[in-house]
Amino acid sequence: MAKILSIISPEGYQDIEYNDSKVALESRGHTVITASTVQEAHGKYGGTVSVDVLLKDVDPADYDAILFVGGPGCHQYFDDPTAHSLAKSFLDGGKLTTAICAAPSILANAGLLEGVKSTCFQGQAENLKEKGAEYTGSPVEKDGLIITADGPDSATAFGQAIAEAL
Repeated sequence: MAKILSIISPEGYQDIEYNDSKVALESRGHTVITASTVQEAHGKYGGTVSVDVLLKDVDPADYDAILFVGGPGCHQYFDDPTAHSLAKSFLDGGKLTTAICAAPSILANAGLLEGVKSTCFQGQAENLKEKGAEYTGSPVEKDGLIITADGPDSATAFGQAIAEAL
């Protein structure tokens, strides 16, 4: 089965998006490896996660897909060169490149959503459009190797869409 790299922010990741997408993927037999910039990350709603790998130590060759979790903390990755480089390397390597809630702005800011059907948390819709994405407002959107979702209510469906695409 596949190994998915789930990237969360050190503070303020969206607990439901992280947990529900992880459960959906693991229930299909996939392995989820959690990455962040610190060893212990804290969620918006009080969750705590012991991180498996630091973002700076990630080797894209070790994974089959990348997943950026939303929440207010993900804004730190909007213009982060490491996050952008990872997203680009996954997509360029023919691997699923995914994001939920506000996190699709990471992909948009990395230049990966131009001409791509995408969705996100409503508050980031204008940014996606400005970066050339075909914003749909759907709960989950798949276009080629890119899968995006709009927020916590869609986290399970998002995880299932990734599992199906793998």
